[in-house]
Amino acid sequence: MVDYKECLFYNAPPEIHKRAKELRKNMTDTEKILWEYIRNRRFKGLKFRRQHPIDIFIADFYCHELKLIIELDGKIHNTSENQEYDEGRTAELRYLGVQVIRFTNEEIDCDIKGALRRLEEFINNMDSL
Repeated sequence: MVDYKECLFYNAPPEIHKRAKELRKNMTDTEKILWEYIRNRRFKGLKFRRQHPIDIFIADFYCHELKLIIELDGKIHNTSENQEYDEGRTAELRYLGVQVIRFTNEEIDCDIKGALRRLEEFINNMDSL
């Protein structure tokens, strides 16, 4: 029988858990903004976790019920090297059965309501992905 924690963390090693704990203590301002809208089941009654270990990765936000990751991308993600890394990471997470939606920091900082609408649409269309 598969252990719930194994499934929840996709066998993330201890060092990833340790790093995730550090990241939770040092959230970016943009992460804090989104967190206020999705924490404590405030968004659609869904449980989101912040800085959540999954395999060798740490997701900005994760909803296990939907197997959905929300990633927030700052300007550093605009480089071709980082875009290539993000694409590979997303592919590996999808292989694990996890969907990924990405927002720029500007989307969250400047139009949180629009970002939440896009998140809701993404969730509503997940069955067709």
